[in-house]
Amino acid sequence: MPEQPVYRTQVLDHLGLVTGMFDELGLGDVIDRATQQNPAMRDLTAGEAVKAMGLNGLGFVNHALYLVPKFFYNKPTARLVSPRVTPAQLNDDALGRALDTLYQYGVTELSSLMAATAAKRLGLGPRMAHLDTTSFHVDGRSNSDEEPAAKVVHLTRGYSRAHRPDLNQVMLALIVEHQAGLPLLLQPLHGNSHDGHAFGQVVKNHIAQLHTTYGTTYVVADSALYTADNLQQLTDTQLKWVTRVPATLCEVPVALAQAEPRTMTPLTSGYRCQDLTSTYGGVAQCWILVHSEPRHAQAQRTVHKQLLKHGQRDVATWQKLAGGPLPAKRMPSKPWPRVARAYRRPSSTRARYGPSPGMGSVDAPAKTTSPHTSPT
Repeated sequence: MPEQPVYRTQVLDHLGLVTGMFDELGLGDVIDRATQQNPAMRDLTAGEAVKAMGLNGLGFVNHALYLVPKFFYNKPTARLVSPRVTPAQLNDDALGRALDTLYQYGVTELSSLMAATAAKRLGLGPRMAHLDTTSFHVDGRSNSDEEPAAKVVHLTRGYSRAHRPDLNQVMLALIVEHQAGLPLLLQPLHGNSHDGHAFGQVVKNHIAQLHTTYGTTYVVADSALYTADNLQQLTDTQLKWVTRVPATLCEVPVALAQAEPRTMTPLTSGYRCQDLTSTYGGVAQCWILVHSEPRHAQAQRTVHKQLLKHGQRDVATWQKLAGGPLPAKRMPSKPWPRVARAYRRPSSTRARYGPSPGMGSVDAPAKTTSPHTSPT
């Protein structure tokens, strides 16, 4: 009687697509050629280890390294990683040594090499590059109170985009191309890094590489890029830049006050623009002031709502201090000011509030007097 074949079920899911793209872009070969292999230290190459950790990370799980063999237990590791690799070989010792190898080479330099290879194989010529930062919070204890060693990222608290200011975090500066969103460059940063300083570091250390490697001509970033130092550094490169001017700049309120929407150049329905020139930071540049009719109407409604809210608070404050509503014949023609404390209204006028000569105190005004407002 012939021996019955033994069948075994394995789960592939979406990981086959990830493996296919990893191999198509040649990322494993790039890593293996760039790094020094040490078979005595581990059975895996650095490329195989990165591929396995990538599959684990894209498997919708977030496990520690020692749980990676368990993740691959019911998956076709020979097809996904390499024909000679078994789940038992993907242990935390082998993966940890592979991470040490990547660190010794330089994560930022290696990612740039991988991105250049992928962009060439995909036929992408990134003319524009987008620069931004993000943060990742971490759990557990860490030596966040100690100064890190050189070239070591400091896990500490900072501005959390994940709304978890209670946890330590690490930040990442990332440049992607505008066609497929392919990452061109990444740089880990300290958890409390400021975007303006982080952008300056990227511009100083890596931005010229984009023009040399990819022929990039434009860098797009948010207003954190717009500092005098960053603009000076960008001037030394052959790259042009597009960013938003921060509203805190002294020239911005002046430009907005002098703008006349009716004389602006029409763009599309409801939008107009005007070209302005500036030499901020000693760099000649062009500003484009855009007027949006839908946004202007929305802003007006917001201001009116704030004024109404403050007015209602003024009425409630007066009634509380006066012991009841004021008779109609004594109703002042202007809105009652808040006399309990000074506050800023949503306008450009400021006033200083205090007791008049006929008032005993702010909390207990005389019955025959009314609150007094003295302009600054």
